[in-house]
Amino acid sequence: MKKPESPPALTKPDLGRIFKLLRERKYSDLVKSYNDDYLYWTELKYKPKSENLDIKDVWFLLKISRRLNSQIIRISDIEGFEFQYLLTPQIQQKLHEFDLNLGGRLESDKIIPKEEKTRFLLSSIMEEAIASSQLEGAVTTRKVAKEMLRSERKPKSKSEQMIMNNYHTIKRISELRNTTLTPTIIQEIHKLITNDTLENKDDEGRFRTNNEINVVDGITGESVYYPPDYKKIDRLIDDFCAFANEKNDNNFIHPIIRASILHFLVGYIHPFIDGNGRTARAIFYWYLLSQDYWLIEYLSISRLIIKSKVQYANAYLFTESDENDLTYFIKYHLRTIDLAFSSLKDYINRKLKEKTQLYNYRRIKGLNDRQLHLLRLFHDDSERVLSIKEVQNRYGVVYQTARTDLMLLEKLGLIKSSTSGKKKLIFIRTTDFENILKNLGK
Repeated sequence: MKKPESPPALTKPDLGRIFKLLRERKYSDLVKSYNDDYLYWTELKYKPKSENLDIKDVWFLLKISRRLNSQIIRISDIEGFEFQYLLTPQIQQKLHEFDLNLGGRLESDKIIPKEEKTRFLLSSIMEEAIASSQLEGAVTTRKVAKEMLRSERKPKSKSEQMIMNNYHTIKRISELRNTTLTPTIIQEIHKLITNDTLENKDDEGRFRTNNEINVVDGITGESVYYPPDYKKIDRLIDDFCAFANEKNDNNFIHPIIRASILHFLVGYIHPFIDGNGRTARAIFYWYLLSQDYWLIEYLSISRLIIKSKVQYANAYLFTESDENDLTYFIKYHLRTIDLAFSSLKDYINRKLKEKTQLYNYRRIKGLNDRQLHLLRLFHDDSERVLSIKEVQNRYGVVYQTARTDLMLLEKLGLIKSSTSGKKKLIFIRTTDFENILKNLGK
């Protein structure tokens, strides 16, 4: 996370010269093009130069155009909390697409089949819990993490504890979707996220009590951001909650824009010693769920952020370095949501395709879709070991349903049960699994 070069300071404009430049096609076309892409100064600076254009003149024209068309929002009366953002045509187009796909319920069953919603939701929550933790330094594989979550075994390391915490937090966020945001709820979210992972247990759910914190470049050690004085946190969090709970009647801000700003502000205020990033992403989910963007619960945003960590950091730094212009962060966030939605559609198509490939098992009468899927798991992995609790969590069913599913497969001779550790019942393939499966399908 290297601190970006600051844009050149804008001097008092020579209006006659500016209007003359704007009349020149070579400048006006570039201003439109670069504003569509919303380039930061260093991104603009290294664009190929042509026609002897003065790059500082282009930047100056960009800034004038942005200032004239931006929305201004004041989060707090405290200095440094006035922001701006510009709704570029690309941003407006994405917002329209998200409104069509992420909200409303009339078309929900066409996006995710009704019978698959519980399973897909559980998978998504696990993916987000794992990725959000990995983004903050958790070290583990998705396979091991999912096994832990499904079996509900006790975490064996700080990394696994972070993932378990995130998993429970995301579930809690869903329960809070109709609740007004308060400082107490923010502290509750942070306490859940950081449970047993901080050096000082007292810091769980507690706002900072000192200024011994800053954001640094991991390579050079250079400080790239100093959060506000801890004495201002209580007031800032009150203002933050007021912004989150504000009705759109008199001051409309698109819900996805507001959610992105809330995400940014948690990192900007940095109210906690650690866990600010995870808290920010949790509040982002909470807000969109509170605004009926139901599909956001199925998207793993953090999984995409992991793949673009530099751009994520730059989205913060560009905003802070360029007059609190939130457009950089909003643009990055919309791109991430778009990729997450595409990833979800690919995942759904892949899982539905896998489901159609179960046709060979459908000849076995009396089995439901869960049992057919379990057969596929045991068929593809001869060393597979499953407990009732894992089946319960994998398919989002009650304990008795999961037990019944497994017991029928055992009755057919396909799997067998045994006890393991504290007499937990586990199930594995029988040695004659393939032959019995073949005969049952005749």
